[in-house]
Amino acid sequence: MGTEHSKNKGRRSMFFLKKGPKLPAWEDALLSGKEPKSLLKRGLRYVSLSLIMKGMTSAPDFLWGLPEVQKLNLSRNQLVLIPPSLGKLDRLVVLNLGGNCLKCLPKEIGLLRNLKVLFVNMNCLTEVPAELSLCRKLEVLSLSHNCISQLPLSFTDLTSLRKLNLSNNRFVHIPLCIFALRSLDFLHLGSNRLENIAESVQYLVNLQIFIIENNNIRTLPRSVCFITTLELLNIDYNAIQTLPDDLYLLRRLPRIAWNPMDKGLHIAHNPLSRPLPEVIEGGLDVLYNYLREKKEHN
Repeated sequence: MGTEHSKNKGRRSMFFLKKGPKLPAWEDALLSGKEPKSLLKRGLRYVSLSLIMKGMTSAPDFLWGLPEVQKLNLSRNQLVLIPPSLGKLDRLVVLNLGGNCLKCLPKEIGLLRNLKVLFVNMNCLTEVPAELSLCRKLEVLSLSHNCISQLPLSFTDLTSLRKLNLSNNRFVHIPLCIFALRSLDFLHLGSNRLENIAESVQYLVNLQIFIIENNNIRTLPRSVCFITTLELLNIDYNAIQTLPDDLYLLRRLPRIAWNPMDKGLHIAHNPLSRPLPEVIEGGLDVLYNYLREKKEHN
């Protein structure tokens, strides 16, 4: 009888074990029988979690039960969706979603009020939620290599933003909201479909690096010459024929640059009218002298 009782007790315990939540196979393999918190790394500054290149098509559910995480790397997977539960990770400072298959971001991203760095490059985004502008501490934002053609006007609220990468998208005009981002020191709009640069660009008074290579820009506006903080101006591969006479005001440009990583004026592969190609061969000082003399004679 005692044996029968112990058998029944064993069956009941097995029954309760079976009723527990079963993790998907890949998620179970990720944890390897460990507690989710064991995946966290506690550094000097941040609590971080890296799930890079895990072949994930969806974010693991256990992730949303780790509110202490501050740096989260989900890059180079096959994620097609980030659920609203992302908003639970409100201590996040750095979030990397690059190299996935995301078509949109949840509006709950606006709940990440401590977020400073966000990478969503190399995805399939066609738009950005207006709620992202609630992340007022955001300093670095990369949306490169997507299918975006416009930004929400509310982006004017991102007053702490210093670095913005919008390269390899579908912008025809520089979004108006960008001109209100006075803290920007880096702006990359290369490989879009830009046809012009608005005069309002002069309001980016702290801009040091401005990359607009590989577009359809025909004219470099005089207003660019008033961004005297510029150290790198890349207008390679456009349709520019003439240069503004006031270009010599950009005294922080050190040289005519040919290496993409070098600071200076990048102006190669444009149909410049003569004698500009020959003048440029003499270097930046020769070009500036030519433009200054031209202005004085006009």
